[in-house]
Amino acid sequence: LSPLVLGFWRAKHWGYSSSELLSFVEQAADLGVTTMDHAMVYRSEALFGEALAAKPSLRHSLSIVSKCGIRPQGFGELGASEVNHYDFSAAYTRQSVEASLKDLKTDYLDLLLLHRPDFLMDVHEIADTFSRLKAEGKVKHFGVSNFTPSQFALLQSSLTEPLLTNQVECSPLHLDPLTNGVLDQAQQVGASPMFWSCLGGGRLFKPTNQREKAVVEALLLVASEHNGASLEAIVYAWLRALPCQPHPILGTGNIERVKAAVKGLDITLSREQWYRVWEASNGAPVP
Repeated sequence: LSPLVLGFWRAKHWGYSSSELLSFVEQAADLGVTTMDHAMVYRSEALFGEALAAKPSLRHSLSIVSKCGIRPQGFGELGASEVNHYDFSAAYTRQSVEASLKDLKTDYLDLLLLHRPDFLMDVHEIADTFSRLKAEGKVKHFGVSNFTPSQFALLQSSLTEPLLTNQVECSPLHLDPLTNGVLDQAQQVGASPMFWSCLGGGRLFKPTNQREKAVVEALLLVASEHNGASLEAIVYAWLRALPCQPHPILGTGNIERVKAAVKGLDITLSREQWYRVWEASNGAPVP
């Protein structure tokens, strides 16, 4: 994975043509953001595939991530007939992978994630499915998304190869992974996590309550101590300071915001600066 990841959760709202998307992806790759994060439910893969088809040689410069396991209504044979649900069965996992490969116009995924925990998952069935997909060359590596540490450990216990990541929500406004064991486990087993909603779903740009305003104030103060860096750069520097070596996901289609995020890779926060942001979010200093 590249240090920062380009996320396509909202890509259907960017309004890009395939040629415009190709240009955006190329510019991001030139900045070192070469990992592309998709999921079947994002409805981003077909557009990305059209862009990639215009320049097939770009594929080998990218790492493509996709996710499976969610079955919402409105997705044809891949969706639910009446009740939204999760499905890690061998048949559905294979259907999802085949659909993603077709839409992305690629022969393989670099990384496949199980999107959200399926409470009916059979880890032995999953292990067999993973082994077959890897042997067929359709998926190189595997991971999970939004798993608890115990769910991660349960699945890992049935696999012969390590899960590479657990993609979870983490930001200065969402501190749960710091205390629920997810990041402890990531550091323990060497599975660098991926972080989604790093900017709090945009709330850091438009704070509406006292906590959000306090966090923004703290971030801006730290930014002023780093030659007026952008708020975004400081957020990504704050996240990247975590010793589990996380990969923040950029949920933007604006290349200028990608450039701002990349600048955060060159910023190192002091412990006091890091805890200043944490304190503002926590609402109280460390005990």
